[in-house]
Formats: sequence, structure tokens, C-alpha cells
Amino acid sequence: MGGEGMSTTLGTIADGEFGLVDGPFGSNLPASSYTEDGVPVIRGSNLSLGTTRFVAKDFVFVSHETANRLARSVCKPMDIVFTKKGTLGQTGFVPPDGMYGRYLLSSNQMKLTVDRRVADPLFVYYFVSSPASTEKIIRDSEATGVPKTNVAYLRNFPIDLPPLAEQRAIAHILGTLDDKIELNRRRNATLEAMARALFKAWFVDFEPVRAKMESCWQRGQSLPSLPARLCDIFPDRLVDSELGKIPEGWSASSLGQEFSLTMGQSPPGDTYNESGDGVPFYQGRADFQERFPKQRVYCTAPTRLANKGDTLVSVRAPVGDINMASEDCAVGRGVAAVRHKSGSRPYTHQSMKGLGDVFASFEAEGTVFGSIGKSDFRAIRCIAPPDGVVLAFDSIVGKWGDQIERLTDEVRTLAALRDTLLPKLISGDLRVPDAMRQIEAVS
Repeated sequence: MGGEGMSTTLGTIADGEFGLVDGPFGSNLPASSYTEDGVPVIRGSNLSLGTTRFVAKDFVFVSHETANRLARSVCKPMDIVFTKKGTLGQTGFVPPDGMYGRYLLSSNQMKLTVDRRVADPLFVYYFVSSPASTEKIIRDSEATGVPKTNVAYLRNFPIDLPPLAEQRAIAHILGTLDDKIELNRRRNATLEAMARALFKAWFVDFEPVRAKMESCWQRGQSLPSLPARLCDIFPDRLVDSELGKIPEGWSASSLGQEFSLTMGQSPPGDTYNESGDGVPFYQGRADFQERFPKQRVYCTAPTRLANKGDTLVSVRAPVGDINMASEDCAVGRGVAAVRHKSGSRPYTHQSMKGLGDVFASFEAEGTVFGSIGKSDFRAIRCIAPPDGVVLAFDSIVGKWGDQIERLTDEVRTLAALRDTLLPKLISGDLRVPDAMRQIEAVS
């Protein structure tokens, strides 16, 4: 059977009695059963609509005893997970090299363990996460109340399997692209964490950074992230201010004095389009991603513009989401564009990310939804470090930001190629050698 192609169903290629099952009933997995560690629970937040194989973070856990009691709903590496209720079409592929050897399904998920004598699990994942399969699941779902599907539906879900060797070749091609995408995302996450840590050390936890510098100077050393010239920039002592202790010579100020601020304004609706005419137009959370917004809507008659490198802040429903403009763009009423008076992109970006608690207070004040106006935004208190410190920070973190932008561009290119190849390879419209040539052309 492994050497021949066939049309079959997911139920047929499931491995054993518990090869295709759903999560435990809610009463068997109450929130009170969660623990600080143990066996991670796969929830909808760990799945995606085909954009990534598995989101391995923000787990809740149950004890090993609870997982053993609910063994029917335990997932293992290379299982495929589906959403049963909520955001239908979400899928996940349990990583073979993840941190955990087993997981437990939440009540709203289902899992498929593939019989590997018949099908390659990764190929099956790409099949069920393809646009055609996702659209079919959504189209066929029960639309009464909360959209939902069930195990019986998945058992009868059709799948076309090429010969096993070809399945593995297709899975390898798509998996290699996804691995490159994930590697770039991890690199970006590391660079973001480095930038955040350095900002916190220089502009939040003043005493620790001074202590680190003094310790290194006493040993005749310097830290890579703390250039020796900073001994002339950071003062010897801290003084009291309305914002707490700050370095001597620094001052308390406001965002309106330290940053330029452009509040967005929405142009007429008939100037919007999704065909690329005009400039990218961003309105808030729907457009924001990890660092740079996605180009979803364009505008031919923008009224408020942001420049490339400006930090974009969501100012309405919710307040405080942060992105950075990757190109000149238009901003709607749900977004503000911010830039420090020095022009430093990284200092602006990290300063806005550091205001999470302040922005959250405006979100909580809204009677229907949170918002912050220009006068309140400008009035937010902040520190005013000397220009030399900001420029020193920019000289270090700016290079990391350039790397993040380059890696993000690579992710976009690789993701576009994967999204182009996936349906063609799955349907058989594109052969493996032709796909390899397309990958080589962009490598």
C-alpha cells in the first residue's frame, strides 16, 4: 500500500482505536486541575491557521496522574491536532523534537495519530492545513451558535495520498521551508529579548547597570553591550525625581516633549482597497504582527502618514499594542505614530513597549472599549536621558534591529513560497523536482 497512491479518509489512516479522538469532557478537565508544571495541555492558542506548525508556548499544565487518567486524549510527537470548537480550521503538528514527550488535549481539540505504514504524518498535516482543507472544514461546520465540528466529521474527511515516498519528499520540501521560517523567528525573538534587556538595564534599572560597569572597570574589562565610553555618559550617582531615582543630570519629562506624535485619522472608506493601490494603511490590532504590520489594506487618499521606522501604537480597542512601520504608510484613527526627537528607532520602540502598564490603565477606563487621546498620550511622564546615551543605545540596538528586519523579510519570502508550493504539491499540480528548482531560485 505504501508504494501506491490512493483516495481515502482520515479515519482510515488513523492508527488504532484511539488514533482519532477528541479531548476530555470539560467536567473531566476543570481549571482547578491545572498545575504549575507536569504535562502541557494543547489549547487553541497553540494552533494556527496554517501559518506555523505548532506554537510551543503559553501552556497550562496538569499532573501526570491527571494525564494518565485521561490517557485516551494524550498526544505524542507527530500527532496532528484540530480545533473542535471556536476558530475552526486551526491545526497543529506536535513537534518530534519538542521539550515534552507527551501532551494532553484540551476539551476543544481533537487529535489524529497517523498510521505511518500508510501515510507520512507531516504530509497529512500539510494536507489538512492547506487552504482547500481549511476552507472545507469551515464551510462544512455547524454554524449554530459557536462554530464546531467533531470526530465523526474528521473520520470521513477525504484525503488524497500519493505514494509514501512522494509524501515524504513533499513533506521534506515544505518542512524545510517551515524550519527556515521558524529558525528566523527564533533569531528575531532572541534579538528582541537582547534589545529589551539592554533598554531595561540602561533606562529602567539604573543601579544595576552602573554596578556592572564599575565591576568591569575595576577588573580592566568592558562588556560588549556596555562600551567603555559610557563611563563619560553615565553619572556617578542617582538622584530623586517624580519618577523615582534617576541618574544625576537626567530629568523627568513627558512624551509630548520627548517624542513627536502623529495621531491617525481614517480617510473616506471608498479610498480603501486590497489590490495594492496607494500606500499601506494600518488601523490597529488587525494589522499588527510580531514586530512589523502585515500589508492588508491600502489607501489612495491618506490623511495621516507615518514614516518608515516610526513606532506604531494602537490607541483604540485595545490601547498599547506595538509595531514598527516597515515602510512609509497611512495610519487610521486606531493608530498613533511615534518617534523620539533624536530620531532613534530602537529607543522609540523600546520606550513604547515599556509603557505597557500605562497603556493598560487607559484600556481599563473605557466604558465600551479603551482609547487614549492625543493630549493624554502627550502627557504621559517619562525620563529624558542625555542625547549621548540615546545615541549610544541606538548604535548597539540599531544593528540588531537591522538584523530583525532582514530576517523578517526572509520569513515573508519563504512563507510566500511555501504558501504557493503547498497547494500545488498537495494536489499533484506541481512535481517535486519542479518545486526544488523554485526553492533553489530564491536560496
